[in-house]
Amino acid sequence: MKPSLMLSSGLGLLTLALTYVGLVPVWAQDFTAILANPERPADERALDAGRKPEEVLTFFGVRPGDKVADILAGGGYYTVILSQLVGEKGVVYAVNNAFMKGPNKKSFTVGALDARLKNPLFANVKHIDSEVDQLALPTDGSLDFVLIHLNYHDLVLKNDDRAAMNKSIFNALKPGGVYGIVDHYAKDGSGTEFTESLHRIDKAVVVHEVAAAGFVLAREGDMLRHPEDPRTEHVLRHRGETDRFVLRFEKPQ
Repeated sequence: MKPSLMLSSGLGLLTLALTYVGLVPVWAQDFTAILANPERPADERALDAGRKPEEVLTFFGVRPGDKVADILAGGGYYTVILSQLVGEKGVVYAVNNAFMKGPNKKSFTVGALDARLKNPLFANVKHIDSEVDQLALPTDGSLDFVLIHLNYHDLVLKNDDRAAMNKSIFNALKPGGVYGIVDHYAKDGSGTEFTESLHRIDKAVVVHEVAAAGFVLAREGDMLRHPEDPRTEHVLRHRGETDRFVLRFEKPQ
């Protein structure tokens, strides 16, 4: 092959490679650094393999600059990941109610999240303490994404006003905005029977309640499915290995 042809071919391949790299969204490249952040304690990072936050948030389509909310944020597992993912141009509203801050949640001591958020790294997080039927979220329809991770069943357990909460979330999201819910499967048809004993919930209950607020179930993710799970044991017995549903609801355009 002539040198000029070889050079031309080489430049063409280089251009193709650079073009391909340019097509990869920046947010898809950041997860390794985000999850390896030394600010995240070892016990939190140990949950990543079972929770698959990169796959989950990619499925929900969260991007830099997004305005998002983490409802029942607890100690901030997803709050800090979302904070770094949306970046300095984004905003994260982290919400905890009295139940999430109570003695029943031993790892979420009162003030723990506030103390954590003093780190300048999380300056884009706004911590809100309120009951879910009085969510102090923006009412201008400006949010891109709202998440409830493994806690919708707790709302049932405590008999919280989920209808009011879901409507508030609907009003806070922009048209096309995403409401993501992840929780542990209970037996199909069991309703809310096992929310207290097993901390599981029938997916149909969640779908029905959220749809009643005006949302459309757009997609379901299978990255946390474990069909070998009999759905009859307490979720902490095999932490990170339970069968979980990942529901992507959207506010109609």
